[in-house]
Amino acid sequence: MSPPEIIQPQGQHTASLIFLHGLGDTGKGWSDTLGSLRLKNIKIICPTAPIKPVTLNAGMQMPSWFDIRGLSPDSPEDEEGIKQATAKLQALIAEEEKLGIPTERIAIGGFSQGGAVALYTAYTTNKRLGALLAFSTWMPLHKRFTSQGVKYNVEMPVLQCHGTEDPVVPLRWGQMTSQLVSSFFTKHTFKTYPMMHSSHPQELEDAKSFLTETVLKQ
Repeated sequence: MSPPEIIQPQGQHTASLIFLHGLGDTGKGWSDTLGSLRLKNIKIICPTAPIKPVTLNAGMQMPSWFDIRGLSPDSPEDEEGIKQATAKLQALIAEEEKLGIPTERIAIGGFSQGGAVALYTAYTTNKRLGALLAFSTWMPLHKRFTSQGVKYNVEMPVLQCHGTEDPVVPLRWGQMTSQLVSSFFTKHTFKTYPMMHSSHPQELEDAKSFLTETVLKQ
């Protein structure tokens, strides 16, 4: 991967947020968006996915965390690609640890495809993470969680946000993910906003408050 976009904290570095973009995007857009929240003590890391062919887009090459093969909850999934993306996110978490930031003060998150990687990572890594932001996304490999349950990060606060008019990742996907996640965890909040497959000013304000009350409060 190319070097991530980084927004350094305005004050003492006490927490970190690693946020993954959606299909075909780069880290730049989300670094600008999240940097506008002006969270004084948090470092924001927005990596860019490697260029890969995407089956859903007729094999076109674009930044992608893993292959997407269909737009149905029952579509086949790129398990190997999802695990490879998870390993990349885990490596970024480890880099923040080396800088002296405890994992309990590291939040991860993402939009759409990036949010799927963040969800999968949070519930399959044995490191205790501080918080999770899941924007307009879904739980990948969801059948595995239904059958096997979850061992890690069961007390981690989760803020899941979704647009009521999303034509790409339908609200129903978000609702199904919310039902699954909340069946394992009590610190899960699901919010909807009048938007399509994008971000919303109130969503960003809610994310700012969420981070302030989780990784920045500890």
